[in-house]
Amino acid sequence: MTQTSRDASPEVVVRGTGGGLAQTIHVRQHQLASDEPVSSGGTDTGPTPYDLLLSALGSCTSMTIGLYARRKGWAVAGIEVRLRHSKIYAADCAECETREGHIDRIERDIVLTGDLSDEQRTKLLEIANKCPVHRTLKSEIDIRTRLG
Repeated sequence: MTQTSRDASPEVVVRGTGGGLAQTIHVRQHQLASDEPVSSGGTDTGPTPYDLLLSALGSCTSMTIGLYARRKGWAVAGIEVRLRHSKIYAADCAECETREGHIDRIERDIVLTGDLSDEQRTKLLEIANKCPVHRTLKSEIDIRTRLG
């Protein structure tokens, strides 16, 4: 018997024409677009898939920090998360288990504004690393694909 997570998200539907790279994404009542830049063969009508991945991590990070700070009554006036994705040689990553080939690197910079002590800032950085999307990206992921 397969167990379904109580945290299962709503179905996301992505549609493309096959004639180009532009995609339409439907999530509940929301519609988004995804594409590639013109330099990569797209028409630049939306963020790239990696842009959307970084957006998911950044928004989850900001939400998680904000929720925790509000629960504690801490004076966070603003949260800004800046993210970049790149491919690096595994040999250039001292803390990585993979030693050969390329790995994905995500750099995440968090700027907190408000009247916060150094201890509160340190705790909020720790909390940022506990956001659900961060945990998913750092965990083993099982993707099951079927052709319909």
